[in-house]
Amino acid sequence: MLTKNEFEVLDSLNARANSSQRDIAQAKEMSVGSVNSALKSLVSQGLVEGGTLTPKGFTELNEHKVDNAVILAAGLSRRLAPISYEQPKGLLKVRGEVLIERQIEQLKDAGIEDITIVVGYKQELFFYLEDEYDVDIVINQEYATRNNNSSIMAVKSILGNTYICSSDDYFTENPFRPYVWKAYYAAQFAEGPTEEWCMEVGAGQRITEVHIGGEDAWYMIGQVYFDRAFSQHFIEVLEAEYDLPATADKLWEQLYVDHISEFDMRMKKYPAGSIFEFDFLDEVRAFDPYFLENINSRIFDNIEAVLKCNKNDIHDVYPLSQGLTNLSCHFAIGEDEYVYRHPGVGTEELIDRHAESIAQRVAAEMGLDNTYIFEDEREGWKISHFIANSRNLDPFDPEELRRAMEMAAQLHAQPVQVERAFDFFEESKRYEQLLGGPSAVENIPGYKDRAAKFARLKEFVEQDNAPVCLTHNDFFYLNFLIDEDDRYYLIDWEYSGMSDYASDFGTFVVCSQLSEDQALQALEYYYGRKPTDVELRHNLAFVAFAGWCWYVWSLYKESRGENVGEWFYIYYKYAKRYLNKALEMYEHASETQKEN
Repeated sequence: MLTKNEFEVLDSLNARANSSQRDIAQAKEMSVGSVNSALKSLVSQGLVEGGTLTPKGFTELNEHKVDNAVILAAGLSRRLAPISYEQPKGLLKVRGEVLIERQIEQLKDAGIEDITIVVGYKQELFFYLEDEYDVDIVINQEYATRNNNSSIMAVKSILGNTYICSSDDYFTENPFRPYVWKAYYAAQFAEGPTEEWCMEVGAGQRITEVHIGGEDAWYMIGQVYFDRAFSQHFIEVLEAEYDLPATADKLWEQLYVDHISEFDMRMKKYPAGSIFEFDFLDEVRAFDPYFLENINSRIFDNIEAVLKCNKNDIHDVYPLSQGLTNLSCHFAIGEDEYVYRHPGVGTEELIDRHAESIAQRVAAEMGLDNTYIFEDEREGWKISHFIANSRNLDPFDPEELRRAMEMAAQLHAQPVQVERAFDFFEESKRYEQLLGGPSAVENIPGYKDRAAKFARLKEFVEQDNAPVCLTHNDFFYLNFLIDEDDRYYLIDWEYSGMSDYASDFGTFVVCSQLSEDQALQALEYYYGRKPTDVELRHNLAFVAFAGWCWYVWSLYKESRGENVGEWFYIYYKYAKRYLNKALEMYEHASETQKEN
């Protein structure tokens, strides 16, 4: 096997026969003495003769020839919100060039023609590359539920001497070469503290340790090179651990780090400012000041139109924690801070935006939500004030629970009518139809019997003739903000409409995961007294209805490839528990009434 110096000299002579030792030393950043020593060894092995490669030399060098390149482009790139809501990061035009196109051209300039793009999120936007650049497209079907280890799994059959690239990297100079000595990870030096993945190395720059965060350290950035030995063993590790629950969320790099002693991967140093990765919008703008001026983004057009600003006035753009329905990001104009909400996948089938807009304006007039600025009823995007240094309501704090219940009572007392009617039971039936009807879900154990019980509970509840009023219907602690002056804001009115008053109580109990004792205390706060038996069973029924509705909603979201997470079981648990409790109370009351 060639030493590094032997490889570098052989590679240099392949590129330019009869190069002088001084030219080779300068090109490869080696000493003349090291070049002389390596050249003597190559001649003695019969790999070089007369300043050129022998047939044996070509055979030896070809063991290091790059077979292909894989560009990973499947991810959602949430940190680059809101741009990533509209297009994948690799398709951004930076300094006049599309990132992934620039990288493909650099690979081809290095003689690497076999290029595969792994796509997932908004995959259709990448398909043009197949015709324009003669690349192969591979679909990662698991991009939404797994980390980038799934992209490596999707191309495992073609890994050999392979460059692994990220679609959003920008290289100021072409880093790719047709021949590479060993597996490596590109690195740049961070002065001072950093949160990047920092590397420790041993002899020959072999990576011995990787840790997240460090100071004055070389960190992972840019392209990676798998040689055949690395590819073979990494596939073995990936296949062995792929189905483990802990693996789904891991980067492929973490799997490598977990087994780092088993791999010979080197650190390849690059000067600062030669490799750029763009995680946040402000990082792109720092590199390309004209980025926003040249980008085709309806989101920024919307912000400009509503707030009467210029794109270049927008700053401090970063994603907020993503909800189950929508995507949101923070931005600022001057000292004023805002939130842009982007509708999530499939929400056009779930949300009545016109009804939401009406309820939102009513809430603003009532002083329940002073964050509202504008909502587009047709497309569902919204701009709101950002409440700095705010916190969510603590449903287990008695005073905050009391304030929330009093806000519900205030809302329900308003003589307001909106067009949309909301009924948890009917909503659950609608989600069931979106799933394909009862036959599509009856294979779930217990579903059919439980659905029949809910239909019976609905009949009992209908006989209560309870008040119908404007309700929020997503009424729980995460939709309450409390600012520094102890002002309360009830936000996110997507599911609001005319409904049974108990809908908000039901939602609050389920989504705040209140115990039964806490739920009873909340009811006393709502009424300002202890509830009657009729009021109690009615409200407990709506805890069941809320749980069931969001459980069926979860079935629908999961069928669309979206991970609802732990809420899936929480909704199911409350639906089951309170269905039995409420139904028993109604049936007992019914039997008692018959006896009397």
